[in-house]
Amino acid sequence: MGELKMQEMSLPALFEQARKIHSIASESTVDQDVVEKGCELLIQCEEMVTKLGLFSLNETKDDISTANLKYILVPYYLAELTEKIAEDNRIKVLKVSQAKLKEFISFCETMELVPEEEIETSTQGGANSFADRRAKKIARFKRQRAAESKLLDLKEQKERRGRSTKAAALSTPVETGEDDVSDDDGEEEREAWLTTISLALGKAFDLLEMLNKEEEMLSAIKERQLQDGEKEFSQIVLDERTKKAETWHRDAAARAHYTKPAAPITCATFAQDVIEGRATVSQAHEHKHQPLIFGPASLVGRNPTTEREKIAAQVFQPHYRLPTMSIEEAGLTEMNMMNEWQERNMKLMEEANSSWHKDGPKSRPGEDDEEDDDAAQDKARAWDYWKDDNPRGAGNKKLTPCG
Repeated sequence: MGELKMQEMSLPALFEQARKIHSIASESTVDQDVVEKGCELLIQCEEMVTKLGLFSLNETKDDISTANLKYILVPYYLAELTEKIAEDNRIKVLKVSQAKLKEFISFCETMELVPEEEIETSTQGGANSFADRRAKKIARFKRQRAAESKLLDLKEQKERRGRSTKAAALSTPVETGEDDVSDDDGEEEREAWLTTISLALGKAFDLLEMLNKEEEMLSAIKERQLQDGEKEFSQIVLDERTKKAETWHRDAAARAHYTKPAAPITCATFAQDVIEGRATVSQAHEHKHQPLIFGPASLVGRNPTTEREKIAAQVFQPHYRLPTMSIEEAGLTEMNMMNEWQERNMKLMEEANSSWHKDGPKSRPGEDDEEDDDAAQDKARAWDYWKDDNPRGAGNKKLTPCG
């Protein structure tokens, strides 16, 4: 039942619940069940974000809407919760957490959210000397402090605005300036999420360095244990790895017969319904355009029969032409046209590369015969002589008035 409930939840509800678990796990120690539940929620969020196509590599942070900015933090939250999982194979947990952190940092770099100092350090291959590393950590710590203080200021401004709005609503029943207040709230919310992402970036860089050092230490300890141990121990480890690999390949081959990758959502309207919780990802959806209906309410939804109803149905019509298909249908139509064009070009290329094109058209039989050429020349010469002796219109002079 829990899995069904998780699949039926909307994306904002999933993210908010996972974010609460992450904040609790960051402030204090929690049970492993809670951590695993938070990881499951974040994995579900990640799948929905990918399927809905909320982000594109062609966009920057200015192109992303305020409501979708928070979903950039999903890989970071998942990396931090994954790092808190207690398993015997600690190196495997570290590798999964590192992969999510690198994914988060690379995506933020694509969205132009990473500071220039971090980009320069990464391009130079990292700070080598102790002084460079110390200066980098100090600069990163200052950025984190500035982000934390900015978040506190934004929170205080929001609370003050809420108190003043309540006081104004109690004192005067007339509501004024609602648009300005909503605009300010939207700008503050966007600034708060951008600051939260900036703070998460600084923590992600620190956590990635710490996980790399921990992985190096554990790898060195494991190699020393393998070197000091007997050959039988190493053979047992190799047998276990071989058995795990064979089991994984066997299960993957068995799943390949009945598993099928989920088709991406290409309808913007359906994607918005899934985000806002009005529909689920598992529901089937067809690309059917629902045109806007104008006119009197008594005639909407049925075909007019009499002349009077036809004239009445044309009332309150828009001054522009209504679309005949949706954006998704137009995109699918253009994609089919492009596929047909590519297939036609491939056929033309095959014909061009064929032996018929390279050898050239074969000469017709008798085309090089000299007798046929002489006969054709004589015929053309006789026709020219006849045209010289009989100019155009010479036989119609009696039909003219002055002939």
